[in-house]
Amino acid sequence: MELWQAAMLGVVQGLTEFLPISSSGHLVLGQRLLGFTEPALMFDIAVHVGSLVAVVGVFWRDLWSIIRGLFVWDDEESSQGRRLLWLVVVGSIPTAIIGFAFKDLFESMFSSLLTVGLALLITGWLLLATALVRRPGRPLEKVGAGRALIIGLAQGLAITPGISRSGSTISIALLLGVDRRVAAHYSFVMSIPAILGALVLQVHELGAPSAAQVAPMIMGFITAALSGYWALRTLLKIVQAGAFHWFAPYCFAVGLFALAWNFWG
Repeated sequence: MELWQAAMLGVVQGLTEFLPISSSGHLVLGQRLLGFTEPALMFDIAVHVGSLVAVVGVFWRDLWSIIRGLFVWDDEESSQGRRLLWLVVVGSIPTAIIGFAFKDLFESMFSSLLTVGLALLITGWLLLATALVRRPGRPLEKVGAGRALIIGLAQGLAITPGISRSGSTISIALLLGVDRRVAAHYSFVMSIPAILGALVLQVHELGAPSAAQVAPMIMGFITAALSGYWALRTLLKIVQAGAFHWFAPYCFAVGLFALAWNFWG
């Protein structure tokens, strides 16, 4: 892999991991466009670590409140941290079950443009549905285990290439009546164990990288982290403005492109 290809795929990963347009779907399309018939697993791990760094960089206050909540019990910040941790644990349960139970099925989907195209259309409809949400949402302390489980289920199904993880979890949270800021912060903090889990599943299958792989991995890591940080900051503003559905036309367009490529490409 050339460095310019690594940089391009790193930017694609960083932007699409957090913008509600499906990183997995875009990586499948990007690898096809650049001539890779199979995903480069070592590179995939590097860009996902970059994405993880971006999440920590943006949501470090939420993570600090969680850590603080484990040791301090007498103020509102620590109480909010414990509540967020509880909801992340609950939401991660269906994600983990789906990820482990259907690992082979999901992996087989990464070679299917048909799956990517249909899944992107589903993502588009989910995003479009959020335009209907007008009422004020529930604060963190009023989000219960039932809603967390449903949002976690959406995250698990988003392993499908073309289903956006952020798009599905934030959309479902908004449709369930969760406050916009809470929905976004919960979605991305919950992504941390999901990304870590995916990395663990991948790393145990690998040996040490070859010398030729190191430079592209570093390039992909850096570009994924920087573009991911920008994407997160931008998306938080868009969600707060009630404009999450703006991404729906893009998902429809890319989904139709993937379907056309599948049938006539």
